[in-house]
Amino acid sequence: MSRRLIIAGGGTGGHIFPALAIAGALKKMDSSLELLFVGAKGKMEMEKIPQAGYTIVGLDIAGFNRSSLLKNIGLLWKLLKSFWQVRQLFKQFRPHAVLGVGGYASFPVLRYAQAIGIPNFLHEANSFAGRTNQLLAKKATTVFAGVKGLEKFFAQATVCFTGNPVRTSIVQSIVPAEAGRLHFGLDPAGPTLFVVGGSLGAHSINLAIEHGLDRLVKAGVQLIWQTGKNEELRLRQLIQRYQGVWVAPFINEMEYAYAAADLVVARAGALTVAELAVAEKPVVFVPFPLAAEDHQTANAKQLVEQQAALLVTDGEAQQKLIAVVLDLIMDKTKLLQMQTQIKTFGVRDADQRIATEIMKWI
Repeated sequence: MSRRLIIAGGGTGGHIFPALAIAGALKKMDSSLELLFVGAKGKMEMEKIPQAGYTIVGLDIAGFNRSSLLKNIGLLWKLLKSFWQVRQLFKQFRPHAVLGVGGYASFPVLRYAQAIGIPNFLHEANSFAGRTNQLLAKKATTVFAGVKGLEKFFAQATVCFTGNPVRTSIVQSIVPAEAGRLHFGLDPAGPTLFVVGGSLGAHSINLAIEHGLDRLVKAGVQLIWQTGKNEELRLRQLIQRYQGVWVAPFINEMEYAYAAADLVVARAGALTVAELAVAEKPVVFVPFPLAAEDHQTANAKQLVEQQAALLVTDGEAQQKLIAVVLDLIMDKTKLLQMQTQIKTFGVRDADQRIATEIMKWI
């Protein structure tokens, strides 16, 4: 009889791609393992998980809206409905264990698993643990820690340091820098900046790059620019008068972008930090200031304190980002130092570590 596991969560690439990496590692260990993903209706996971070949069920659930209290009026009803949906789902699928990777759907799934007493696992990716995970961790079988130092948020006995899972295509990449640049139609020998605002884009970073584009191009810097879908059309029109600038709303083949880059400008979501460490890329972080508990700033500071990255705040991006980028991208010695330091944060087998622990319980 096959073993069955639910993986719950989503909302952003930072939750979805690690979940897929863990799923792949689990299936390698036991090809007969039945996996079911649970996400939130209307969110990114409802598209990305089926594209990867897995089944997903969507819950009618939403998160707390910090910007508009009126939008939270129906939240309690949605939460109650999601618990009913989870109960029905458990009756049908009969999981032996569940894994929560963050995002709205994790809460009712983990809570119900804890109520009926089956093994339940959390993956906390960030340097500052979210409140939901802190609450769920009290009855979790194991908390998989993406970064070190999370014992201050969770009972030490439940914490297992694994690192954050990174896509296999990035971990195993052997793409040379020249091939990466040619992939984007750029000069294989030119200094190259990769700007990525996370899977949903980043308005403040986009504005800073937009206003500094003349300076970047005049300095001979090439640009790979993941804009997010909301600003793609405007920025695509903007770049038509420039040479050596490539834009797209989303990049699937991230291994080529990382290979091409001498320097990266990025948000500081946990997945981005983990990928940059594995890819060994110097980075200027611009943390998203409205992330829960300001966890992106905490993520970035762990690296900045070890001279593995630089940080420009979101509020300073318009005034400072381009100057910082131009100073750094021309300083080969500094880039090499940062590359050496960020490498020490890389964990290449986090997905296997997590899968191994889960398989002990099911």
